Amino acid sequence: MENQPAKTPDQIPVTVFKGVGPRVAERLRKLRIESVQDVLFHLPFRYQDRTRIVPIGSLRPGQSVTIKGEVQLSEIKYGRRRSLLARISDGTGSITLRFFYFNASQQAGLARGRHIMCFGEVRRGPATLEMIHPEYHLLESAEIEQMQDSLTPIYPATEGVHQLTLRSVTEQALAYHNQIKEWLPEEVLAQFSMPSLGDALQLVHRPPPDTPMDVLEAGEHEAQQRLAFEELLAHHLSLRQLRAEVQIKPAAVMTLAAGKNGTLQDKLLQNLSFTLTGAQQRVIDEISHDLRRPHPMQRLLQGDVGSGKTLVAACAVLQAVEAGWQAAIMAPTELLAEQHYRNFCQWLAPMGLSPAWLSGKLKGRQRTEMLERIHSGDAGVVVGTHALFQQDVSFNKLGLVVIDEQHRFGVHQRMALLEKGRYKDLYPHQLIMTATPIPRTLAMTFFADLDSSSIDELPPGRIPVTTVVMPDSRRQEVVQRVHEACREKRQVYWVCTLIEESEVLQCQAAEDAAQLLSEALPQIRVALLHGRMKPAEKEATMLAFKDADIDLLVATTVVEVGVDVPNASLMIIENAERLGLSQLHQLRGRVGRGSTASSCVLLYHAPLSASARERLAAMRETSDGFEIARRDLALRGPGEVLGARQTGMQELHIADLQRDQALMPMVEKAADKLLRDYPERITPLVRRWLGDVTHYADV
Repeated sequence: MENQPAKTPDQIPVTVFKGVGPRVAERLRKLRIESVQDVLFHLPFRYQDRTRIVPIGSLRPGQSVTIKGEVQLSEIKYGRRRSLLARISDGTGSITLRFFYFNASQQAGLARGRHIMCFGEVRRGPATLEMIHPEYHLLESAEIEQMQDSLTPIYPATEGVHQLTLRSVTEQALAYHNQIKEWLPEEVLAQFSMPSLGDALQLVHRPPPDTPMDVLEAGEHEAQQRLAFEELLAHHLSLRQLRAEVQIKPAAVMTLAAGKNGTLQDKLLQNLSFTLTGAQQRVIDEISHDLRRPHPMQRLLQGDVGSGKTLVAACAVLQAVEAGWQAAIMAPTELLAEQHYRNFCQWLAPMGLSPAWLSGKLKGRQRTEMLERIHSGDAGVVVGTHALFQQDVSFNKLGLVVIDEQHRFGVHQRMALLEKGRYKDLYPHQLIMTATPIPRTLAMTFFADLDSSSIDELPPGRIPVTTVVMPDSRRQEVVQRVHEACREKRQVYWVCTLIEESEVLQCQAAEDAAQLLSEALPQIRVALLHGRMKPAEKEATMLAFKDADIDLLVATTVVEVGVDVPNASLMIIENAERLGLSQLHQLRGRVGRGSTASSCVLLYHAPLSASARERLAAMRETSDGFEIARRDLALRGPGEVLGARQTGMQELHIADLQRDQALMPMVEKAADKLLRDYPERITPLVRRWLGDVTHYADV
């Protein structure tokens, strides 16, 4: 390699490497590899041991190994697919190599009597053990075979980029490993006893033969942990930077006029038939304090199903309206948005306020009228789906955005909403709600740009729901139980779930169940609710259920979010083993809203997998949403708990939020130190792991 001018590895293009011309460089760009530094941070996800030769006689199916032997027989086999077979033996046993793609020179090379060394996965064949398309190398009889001197890394690849190419460029890039800039301060490395960045990269790319494979495969080697720590730190710092940027933006100061009695908020609370819990009051005060500050509130409101988050949001909305601003409430689905709209209409009507409604399904004159109400400011409160932030919607004076079920919206969407909602130079406040409590480790990593409030107590008088787990072979007993509940004038949900994602099949299953239950319980009023019904039909069915004109509501999981029905005290969930923990918990939250003891029956179809058994056991053991969230994280991992769109989740290279939770307190301490003493190191550190993440997606 020619002497380069004194450029750093992040400035040197991959084209300096032997074997990397314009075409290979273009393919590497698909893997986001453009510089020498990018090569070093493209990390292996598993390893193979090619450092020793394994006797053929000791091979077992499923092993990936290096073997050496002599070709005993070589032939072309004609069947459904033509294949080249070569049987090799080393004196301890024999194995067949099978090639579906081969040419004449390959066939000649694998002649009887040739010595060969090859690496591949051992499989069961029709007659003997086989390796299909192994990597191989023909040996001259006198040649001493050159064994690998480190474990072999396997890298994430893309079409047209072979592992051999990635190993070759990595080998060349490792010549620069000690020139990679160390952005972590010496004292941080010393405090947490971490190896240097150069040493960690060298080991992760080329682990010595004695490195325990199981530790590497688990991602728990100190070199991997050193890199995971730096990656989590980069994510955490990027959100802390975002937060700092937002905190210097100006926002509306929503103070209420001095001496004003009977404010809207007071009126709302006086009209309620119950008093707030201490947790609700505490959170209302936290939000109210944020709204009176001259910078945008960015607050995450967590609360279990039925803890009263929407009422807390309504208090914030009224503070905004009273201060002369508009408030928008956005939910991810039509059904959830419709429920919020109904609640807000009911709460705000006594104050003479009439919320506007906007969803993607609203068309024609109705839509035009709503857009005009929003634009003129006639609608102080607007409820809808993310249609609220489409191109043709223009607010008059937006001061507060409430987003429900935040995990459907990533950080980029949050920031884009902030930009889109801008009025003159003022940015709107944001309140982000979730009924899926987020374990603290996740919140520290992926919500470091938000303040957090928790409603951690349920309204008084709420009796915990008793949960029973039963096999579907006892379905008849369950039907009898439904009959008894309805005879006692209590209402029942029967939820049908299907493994197929198809809405058509889910609705079909619900229709079949409704038919069978109607036949089995002729005196009971049975109704059906599913996602393919028209919104008006869905609403009419839910209202009839609420008014006790329906005894048994058979539904798909659309009832996960629905109208409060205090008289519903029994829920049956069919095929409960197919649902995730948080969804089961959300569904269970539909009952137990009145003063009657309530039950949830989880019907499962045997046999159960180990993780399904754990999920159902968790549901039986606890009704605490925060504990459910913790177990859900342990069972499913963060990507599923937060939803795939949460920023960065799919972009973690080496860190694993589940495995590396213990690093988070150290990450926070290191972040504080960099922000305080080394601010100039933050941007290059973030760029190394996240690329240029400062652009925000359009909503």
